[in-house]
Amino acid sequence: MKTSNAIYPGSFDPVTNGHLDLIERGEKMFDLLIVAVLRNTEKQPLFSVPERVEMLREVTKKWADVEVDVFEGLLIDYARKRGAGVILRGIRAVSDYEYELQMALMNRKLEPRLETVFMLPGEPYSYLSSKLVREIAQHGGPLEGLVPPVVEQRLRAKVS
Repeated sequence: MKTSNAIYPGSFDPVTNGHLDLIERGEKMFDLLIVAVLRNTEKQPLFSVPERVEMLREVTKKWADVEVDVFEGLLIDYARKRGAGVILRGIRAVSDYEYELQMALMNRKLEPRLETVFMLPGEPYSYLSSKLVREIAQHGGPLEGLVPPVVEQRLRAKVS
């Protein structure tokens, strides 16, 4: 049963099959799942924000209730603007949980009506991160099963 609009925020640099696992499962839970790319000027991403948005739109187009957008600033402000009541976050390990718990509690303090839902990735993706994918690509390693084919092509072109 779907209950609300949710935001799945992240850098998605690049989008991985782990991200897509959460998007696919989240899309079934919410009326609208907004995949929100964070515009963070403090980080040096491999892909620009427009490139990440384009890749995300390509790999999520099969889900009617998924929208890709960009935000900057406080997530709670963006959630208010978009009418979202839920933040969807993935947790792979205890280290993720500690960070995500702190963020969820702060968001709750700033906006008590905004809930955070934590999801565990599917087992095949429990070790997967964008950082590891970038490192593997930069060293010419195999990316099969880690990212969608369109993302693999873009990664290979970017790092070669």
